[in-house]
Amino acid sequence: MNWQRLSSNEKTKYFVDKYIQIRSSTIALCKGLEKEDYTVQPIADVSPPKWHLGHTTWFFEEVILVKHMADYTRYQQGYRLLFNSYYKSAGGHWLQSQRGDLSRPTVDEVLHYRNFVDECVINFLTMSEADDVILSLLEIGLNHEQQHQELLLMDIKYILGCNPLAPVFSDTHLNALSSEKSSWRSFDEGLYEIGAIGNGFAYDNEMPRHKSYNYAFAISETLVSNGEYLEFIQDGGYARAEFWLSLGWDWINNKKVSHPLYWQKIDNEWFEFTLHGLMPLDLNLPVTHISYFEADAFANWRVARLPTEQELEIYLAASSFGIKAASEVQLQRGERTDIYHPTASNASCGQVWCWSKSHYSGYPSYKPYQGMLTEYNGKFMCNQFVLRGGCVATPIGHYRHSYRNFYAPHQRWMFSGIRLAKDI
Repeated sequence: MNWQRLSSNEKTKYFVDKYIQIRSSTIALCKGLEKEDYTVQPIADVSPPKWHLGHTTWFFEEVILVKHMADYTRYQQGYRLLFNSYYKSAGGHWLQSQRGDLSRPTVDEVLHYRNFVDECVINFLTMSEADDVILSLLEIGLNHEQQHQELLLMDIKYILGCNPLAPVFSDTHLNALSSEKSSWRSFDEGLYEIGAIGNGFAYDNEMPRHKSYNYAFAISETLVSNGEYLEFIQDGGYARAEFWLSLGWDWINNKKVSHPLYWQKIDNEWFEFTLHGLMPLDLNLPVTHISYFEADAFANWRVARLPTEQELEIYLAASSFGIKAASEVQLQRGERTDIYHPTASNASCGQVWCWSKSHYSGYPSYKPYQGMLTEYNGKFMCNQFVLRGGCVATPIGHYRHSYRNFYAPHQRWMFSGIRLAKDI
C-alpha cells in the first residue's frame, strides 16, 4: 500500500492498526510453546524464542522511541545489550551463541517489556504527528518483525526437532497431494527489469530497479520433491564427489551429512520431522531444509543447474500473470496461518525459498539505509547466496517477488528448497 498518499489521520490509523496486528501475530505464533521452550538454544544459529520477542521490541524502542519520543526513558538499560542483535552503532550486543545462556529476564518480564513498548509506540503515533521519515522507520520495523516471525518458526522447529520425543507444534492436518508432472517454462534472451517496482514496501537490497541482460533459459515449473531427492540419495549422491563443490564435499564429510536436515530412518523407513510432528516421508511434497551445497550437487546429478536470482525473479513475475497469481502464498495455504510445511510442488512461490546460484551483493547503484539501519543488509553482502520465492513460514502479506533472502551455503535450518534451471 502506498500510505504516503493518505491524510495525516489516515496514516495514523493505518500504522496503529498495522502495528497492533503484526505485533499480536508474533505472540499468536508462540501459542504452541510451553514456557520451557522459550529459552532453548541448541546451536549458535538458532535463537531462543524469548530473545526474538525481546529483540523485535528493542528495535522499536531504539529506532522510534529513544530517538523520536520526547522524554522517553528506556524500559531497562540492560536490554540495550541483551536484545541488540548486531548493530554496532547502537552499542554493545550479547553474543548470538550465548543468547540461550540467560534465564533472566523471564518470559513474563519480556512480555511485560513488549506491552510497555507497544503502549508507548501507539501513544506516540496517536498523540503526535509523526512525519513520513518516522513512519518509514516504523514500516521497516514492522517488516523486521515479520522477518522474525519466520525466524521464530525456523528456530522453534530446530528446537523441537532436536527432541527425541518429536513434539508437535501444530496439530493441523497436512493434506497429501498427488505427484506433479515436471514441466519447464522457457524465457527468451533479452533485457529484463529486476528489483522492487516501487508501489509498496521493499528493503534497500531490493533497489534500485535496474536492467539485467539474460541469455535464454528454461526453469522448472515444479519444485524438486522428496521423491526426486530420495532418488539422488539412493544413487549414492552423497558419496560421489563429482557432484559436489570442494567446500561442499568437505562439509558433508566433516559433518557426516547424508540426507536433508529433518529426515531420519526408522526401521528402514524414511520419516520427516515437521512442525506438525514426525511423519512418514511424503514423496510428493517439496524437499526442504536443503543447503546450497546439497542443492547444487542435486542439480549437477540431474544434469541441470540452479537458476540465477534474476532468472528466478523473471519466472516469478511472469507466473503472477498466469494461473499462479501473486497472491499464491495465500491461495496455497487457503488463508490458513497454521500450516507450517510445504505441500504444493507445483506452486511458483510461498512453499520453499529456492536457492539461486547468485552471490548476495548490492545491485548497481545500491544505496543502503542511513543511520543505524545502514547495518541492516549491506554488511552481510559477503559469502552468502540469494534465495527467492518465499516459504510457508513467510507471513501473509510480507512477500513480494523482488524479495531477496540470503544464507551461507552450509545453512539449512530455514525452509529452503530447489527449483532447477537449464540453458536453452
